[in-house]
Amino acid sequence: MSRYDLAGRTVVITGSTGGLGSAVAEALHHRGAHLALLGRDETALAAQARTLGGPRTAWATHADVTDLLSVRSAIDRAADHFGRIDIVIANAGVNVVAPTTTLDPDTFERVINVNLTGVWRTFKAALPHVERQGGYLLAVSSMAAFVHSPLQGPYTASKAGVWAMCNSIRLEVRHLGVDVGTLHPTFLKSPMMDAIHADPAGQRLWNGNARGLWRMCTVDKAVRSVVSGIERRAQTIAPHRLHRLAAAAPGVFRPFIDRVAFTTRTITEACAAAPPGSGPALTSSTATCDPEQ
Repeated sequence: MSRYDLAGRTVVITGSTGGLGSAVAEALHHRGAHLALLGRDETALAAQARTLGGPRTAWATHADVTDLLSVRSAIDRAADHFGRIDIVIANAGVNVVAPTTTLDPDTFERVINVNLTGVWRTFKAALPHVERQGGYLLAVSSMAAFVHSPLQGPYTASKAGVWAMCNSIRLEVRHLGVDVGTLHPTFLKSPMMDAIHADPAGQRLWNGNARGLWRMCTVDKAVRSVVSGIERRAQTIAPHRLHRLAAAAPGVFRPFIDRVAFTTRTITEACAAAPPGSGPALTSSTATCDPEQ
């Protein structure tokens, strides 16, 4: 397949001011793309748009992915502003680290509402515009779609759901000339990861992501994989070769991960370290190499 040239195309990014979102926006700007920057922090959005050249090349507006009307209005206005929408990156997300025994039900539902249903709302609102251009939809999932860590039930469920949902949507829209992909990064330096490391349960679970299976990947590597994946209109994007194998064979590595990486002692100590109640406050991802987010 020939490379999908990004110059002159309009890209919508939700959660654009977070770690991965901001880095991807900058990289796409350098490729000559026009950017519609969506999020909830209007001050940060305005500053980001100015940095990326102002309204001729980077236009920003408020959007809440938990509200279909809000997302639809923002995307319709972006289409009016630039005259087209070619690519949509559903990047907004939140995370929480807490065992099921103490997790507040409202927090569980919030994670699903933002991470999974928020992607659906974004695609739902954008599809009429993207269809006209024969464009590309990309959802930020995670390696958590395949590696299901303890104390992150709603997060892993949402990211696995994004992966499965996109596989379904891809089949639905391929006859329209629209391609659908999922991004599966691992841990990336971001506000979300800072919040996880500041939480005793998250620190114990991931050991600071300093080494071994859970070490951080670089922002640059993650961004290169995203841009390359968009240019290939890829179905699956994973920054690391080992992760691509895991993404290609869900379930094959899970028994090893469960047995070696998440020992009973690690899990019980992480549970004990978690605060009572709902766990730490939700942390915004507007990204980590997952944003993780």
